[in-house]
Amino acid sequence: MTATPSHSDFARNLRRALAATLIAAATLAIGAAGAAEPIAVTLDQAKVVKMPEKVATVVVGNPLIADVSIQAGGIMVITGKGYGMTNVVALDRAGNVLLDRPVEVRGAHEGMIVVYRGIDRESYNCAPNCEQRVTLGDTQKYFDATLGQTTQRNDKAQSAAPAR
Repeated sequence: MTATPSHSDFARNLRRALAATLIAAATLAIGAAGAAEPIAVTLDQAKVVKMPEKVATVVVGNPLIADVSIQAGGIMVITGKGYGMTNVVALDRAGNVLLDRPVEVRGAHEGMIVVYRGIDRESYNCAPNCEQRVTLGDTQKYFDATLGQTTQRNDKAQSAAPAR
């Protein structure tokens, strides 16, 4: 003989399932609220972040990914140096953590064109006309040639400027 669940058993199981779902959703929401949203920075650009009061020390997890400079008025400037994730920690004089935020450095996508010639890679900024742009990940020969031209141009411009 097979037992058939009654209407009250079905309603009780439904309430239990609903309660379990609500508890799981609440747990996920609390976890998500506790996780700090990453500070998104574009490679070779800077982002300004307001610091908490009484910061005495600032530490960057990986300075190859992001660099930080502290300005007057509790302003922190984060500059993207390399692709990836790191974090920024701010401490007070007693060593208490006032800020611990992830930092995500991403590449510029708007107006960027990447050209692959076999395994060689070259980057161009195409907003509105395409021009060479040195970007991490470009082929060494292209990277060095483009950077060398930029350095020579800047050196010539500085030597042509009137002395003060």
